[in-house]
Amino acid sequence: MKALLRSGRPAIGLSVMIPSPQAVEMAGHLGFDWVLIDCEHGTIGRETVEVMAMAAQAGGATPIARPATNNPEAILAVLEAGAAGVQVPHVSTARQAGAAVAAVKYHPLGTRGLAAGTRPAAYGFGGSASDYADASNRETLVCVQIEDREGLANLGEILTVPGVDVFFVGPSDLAQAMGHPGRADAPEVRAAIDGALAAILAAGKIAGSTGPPDAVVGLLGRGIRYTYTHLTRLLGQAAHDFLRSARSAAPVQSPP
Repeated sequence: MKALLRSGRPAIGLSVMIPSPQAVEMAGHLGFDWVLIDCEHGTIGRETVEVMAMAAQAGGATPIARPATNNPEAILAVLEAGAAGVQVPHVSTARQAGAAVAAVKYHPLGTRGLAAGTRPAAYGFGGSASDYADASNRETLVCVQIEDREGLANLGEILTVPGVDVFFVGPSDLAQAMGHPGRADAPEVRAAIDGALAAILAAGKIAGSTGPPDAVVGLLGRGIRYTYTHLTRLLGQAAHDFLRSARSAAPVQSPP
C-alpha cells in the first residue's frame, strides 16, 4: 500500500461497515487496491477484523482499519488483528497525530507493545521479533483524519508530524462540525474541504478523502491519491442502474 502511494499512483479502496469477510475478499478480486474495515461506524468486532483482514489479503487487497476511536488501545486492537494500517478518526492536533504514530510504531519510533505470537508477526514463525518490528515500522500505514474545526485550524502543525503517511479530510463529520449535517456539498463545507486538500498537496503530502463513486473520480483528477467509496453506495448505484434498465426493457403484458 505504501509503495503504491509512494509511486505516485492512486490507491482506490472500498469501505465496508458490515462484518463480512466475503465482501472484502470480493473487493480484492474485483480489483480494489485496498479495503477500509470500519470499526468506528460499523458493527465489526475485533475477531471479525482478523478474519476480514485475512479475506482481503486472499483477494489481493490491502486491509486498512478505522479503529473505533483515536486512542492507543483501539489502534493496537486492529493492528494486532492483522490490519496493514490504520485510518485514525478525529485527529485535531499535532499532539494527537504524534500519539497515533506512536501507537502504530515499535521502538524506537513509537511505543506500541510487541508480541511475537500474533498473526501480523506470522505467529512467531516468520523470523525474529526484531525483524518483524523493523518491517512493521517500515510498512504499516498511518492515516490521520481531519474532520473537526479544531483539526482545520491546526492543519499546518499536523502536517509537520513525522510518520504520518496520509492526511485525510473527512467530509461527513466535518460537515456536521460546521453545522451542516449530511451536507458536505454546502458551500462553506465545500470551501473548507477544498482548502484543506489544497494545503495538504501544497505541503508535498499525500491527501485523502472520500465520497460517492462520481465524487471519487473527481478527487482522483485533483491529485488525491488515497480515496475510497462505500460498499452500500456502490451497491445502491449498481442496483438502481440495473433495475431501471431491466424494468424499461421488460414488455408490459396483459393479464390472463
